[in-house]
Amino acid sequence: MRVILHCDCNGFFASVEALDNPELKNIPMAVGGDEESRKGIILAKNEAAKKYGIVTAETIWSARKKCPHLVIVPPRHERYMEVSRKVNEIYKEYTEFVEPFGIDESWLDVTSVKELFGDGKKIADELRGRIAREIGTTISVGVSFTKSFAKLGSDYKKPDATTVIMPEDVERIVYPQPLGNLLFAGAKSCNEFSKYGINTIGELAKADKAFIEKHFGKNGLLLYNYAIGNDEDRVRSIYEEEEIKSIGNSYTFAHDLQGEEEIRHALMWLCDVVSSRMRKAGVKCTVVSATVRDGNFRTVSRQMTLSAPTNHARDLLEFGMTLVKKCGISQGVRLLGISGTNFVQDGEEQITLFGIENNRKSEKLDAAIDSVRARFGQKAVKFASSEEHYTKYAEKGEDNN
Repeated sequence: MRVILHCDCNGFFASVEALDNPELKNIPMAVGGDEESRKGIILAKNEAAKKYGIVTAETIWSARKKCPHLVIVPPRHERYMEVSRKVNEIYKEYTEFVEPFGIDESWLDVTSVKELFGDGKKIADELRGRIAREIGTTISVGVSFTKSFAKLGSDYKKPDATTVIMPEDVERIVYPQPLGNLLFAGAKSCNEFSKYGINTIGELAKADKAFIEKHFGKNGLLLYNYAIGNDEDRVRSIYEEEEIKSIGNSYTFAHDLQGEEEIRHALMWLCDVVSSRMRKAGVKCTVVSATVRDGNFRTVSRQMTLSAPTNHARDLLEFGMTLVKKCGISQGVRLLGISGTNFVQDGEEQITLFGIENNRKSEKLDAAIDSVRARFGQKAVKFASSEEHYTKYAEKGEDNN
């Protein structure tokens, strides 16, 4: 039987801030964005703030109503990445199978090292002690035989706790939990399951498999398998090159974009960034996705499959504009995003006879642009159609990537 740990850094951003400034540890404190430029949401909070009912992703305005003397600290992402790397270096001393899941979570497969370090609980408790002593922050650890149940375990007791979920513990610990606590069970899926009286993980586990597959498809079947403990997802090795699944960029603007022209200029800039990243990775996409959020925080996404792979900015722009129009946002655009998926390696795609010449011209232009930027920086070459407008309306916006 596999032994998998899921290690979750407790209140990570807030913990790092308290680590660097101990005065913040015992007062209500949260890491949040700039209220004046519309980035005013809570990114993380400490235990003292949590007692006031403050939750991640709520607005700072709402949090201050609950706790008027709440201290807001601006985020320092480079510092959080630095601490995250140090934490993962400790994990790697125990196993090569360490798979980060965001900046503050990692799975570890310790099945093959039990003879060296002891059982899963012993390793988990040892890691908790080392992180506290050597880093100064805390982690909660779930120990189980699947990745999904290990993650449930790390969420079960917080902060600074170890929870073991082996087959004999599933009915007692896992089954009573809300379905939304299961890995990848989003609000939309939970709402659909609720229509059929399935609200807990146990109710999903005891449902008829054929019924689940018929009514909820591939995603429903995935969640069903997670619920019954049939999760064979493996933990990746640190020596295994990670497959790129998506390359994208999104931006929250300082004011709502109005009209097709303004949206097009903004999207041109985003497409330039995404296409450059694709070329750097040596891939072309066959699916393009666009995401639009309006001033009322309504978010709509659309995607399309391409007739031929591409990593050219102007291709992405045309496809992106088509998708943005299909999103049907008419109240101003607050956030705009574009991404490519379903990649093929650059050079492996088939090119029609009539497209060869245009394709070669585009590739030569892209290669020239990339060469200049490699020598003089990303801003050395800019699309005139996007730069003037970008500096006007995005100066105080938020890059989401």
